[in-house]
Amino acid sequence: MTLNKRLFLYFFGTFFLLTAAITFFQYQREKEFRTEQLDQLLSTYNNTICKYIQENKNAISSIDNLIKYFPDSTLRVTLIDLNGNVMYENSVKYGTILENHAHRPEIISASKYITGKAFRLSATTNINYYYLAHKHEHFYIRTALPYNLSLSNTLKANTLFLYFVAFILLIAVVVLFYITKSFTNSIDRLWKFTDRVEKGEKIDTSIQFPKDELGDLSRNIVQLYRTMEEAKDEVNHEREKLSKHILISQEGLGFFSANKKEILTNRYFIQYASVLADSQFDSSEKIFELLEFAEINEFITESLLHENLTRKRILVEKNGKVFNIRCIVFQDNTFEISINDITAQEHENELKRQLTQNISHELKTPVSSIMGYMESILQNPDIDTDRQRFYIERSFVQAQRLSALLQDISILNKIEESNQLFERENCDVAQTIKDVINDVQLEIEEKGFTIIQNISKPLLMEGNRSLLYSVFRNLIDNALSYAGNNLTLEINCYREDGYFYYFSFSDNGIGIPEEYLGKIFERFYRIDKGRSRKLGGTGLGLSIVKNAVHFHKGNISAKNSSTGGLIFIFSLRKF
Repeated sequence: MTLNKRLFLYFFGTFFLLTAAITFFQYQREKEFRTEQLDQLLSTYNNTICKYIQENKNAISSIDNLIKYFPDSTLRVTLIDLNGNVMYENSVKYGTILENHAHRPEIISASKYITGKAFRLSATTNINYYYLAHKHEHFYIRTALPYNLSLSNTLKANTLFLYFVAFILLIAVVVLFYITKSFTNSIDRLWKFTDRVEKGEKIDTSIQFPKDELGDLSRNIVQLYRTMEEAKDEVNHEREKLSKHILISQEGLGFFSANKKEILTNRYFIQYASVLADSQFDSSEKIFELLEFAEINEFITESLLHENLTRKRILVEKNGKVFNIRCIVFQDNTFEISINDITAQEHENELKRQLTQNISHELKTPVSSIMGYMESILQNPDIDTDRQRFYIERSFVQAQRLSALLQDISILNKIEESNQLFERENCDVAQTIKDVINDVQLEIEEKGFTIIQNISKPLLMEGNRSLLYSVFRNLIDNALSYAGNNLTLEINCYREDGYFYYFSFSDNGIGIPEEYLGKIFERFYRIDKGRSRKLGGTGLGLSIVKNAVHFHKGNISAKNSSTGGLIFIFSLRKF
């Protein structure tokens, strides 16, 4: 039921009850007034008869002569002595003996209060009468009128008053209806407005309200809501910008609730957390189970108890990297954890200088070999054909190595300096991995390797298929060359979100000493200086992998597995 109806019924009920009470009171007063008029008339008759008796001798026998002058022809007059004996009754013949009237109600009342009246059936005439009796010094005088239709109408209240009250009530109802409707117009519109807000429906903030105090209040409420919605939209917009900033930030950021449930994490947080952990996990909440986070856990518990805005910073060195981990607990008991890779990086000039030296060093070996073989052929024209063919074949191998080296250097330069040279297209990473495995199947069989793929569906993304091929080909070639024989390689896409695929590439080989893990992606870096050349590598494979991953807006790290072998953790952006 609307407020309009409730108010109308409330005021109408109150007004109706008040009107009914007044009407009833007035009706009773009207009846009493008419009864008093009748009593006064009968009292006048009684007093006239009494005076007549007092002034005339033998008056009792001649009362009939007096009564015929009264206007009411149906008037019944009775004269009763103080003992109740009937001395005169005009409704019977004079001298008729009637029963004692001492016990009649009107006589009993008159004996006590001088005046008595009653409405009853007459035992003498068997007719209903309205009696009025007066006690005098020596007798009672009682007059009565038959209670017929004429007397009944006389005693009834005037019904015109009731019609008037009903008319006034009807007018009041109409007026009350329009007053309550006008009064609740603003409230009804405001109620509909709040109901739509509560249901999340589209809101029309241009609602028109009446020009009164309640309408002004309603307009202010709507205006406040409009202002609040604008502020809410602005906050959501800023929140969206903040979320995008967090996702693309170069810093690993994670936000968690008071019970350590993940709210939002970016790719760097997932990446760094995987490097810190001994095994990959599909939820960032498990990072709190790491031994390295014991101090952070203690700090969070203490901060939540004291409800202070505090922060904590620790350094963790693991898998050849140094991470700066910071935790901030906010006043709403949520907290932020940031992970930054602060491993010391070589200065740009030093990298360029070392790169020049490395290229010069790497080119010198195959060029020197080719020149040596060619010089031997030129200085020994009589050398036998088999020896000459051997020198030519060795020169060809060194030329191939030189060509591969120059090709790898060219690819790296293109990736680092001219990304636009690589076109982007729709790729399926799962199919690319299958193509790589098919191309190296012979080497896999010769080395006795087993490859496990934990990829059960297409992994679609926008990227460069050639570079994606280089990522997985170089990782497999690196394992074939250095990990050992009869090993197992596992390629796993262990997680994905709306922006990235997260991969791990692991083997169960000999691994790499911890102190070298941070350098294996550098150009020409070798743990064993003579090992790569002996095995025919260029020293650029993992550097190509890192730059190809960066080309796809991802990140890559390496760590040793707790069960032995090397694990590469990297991400690739979907678009």
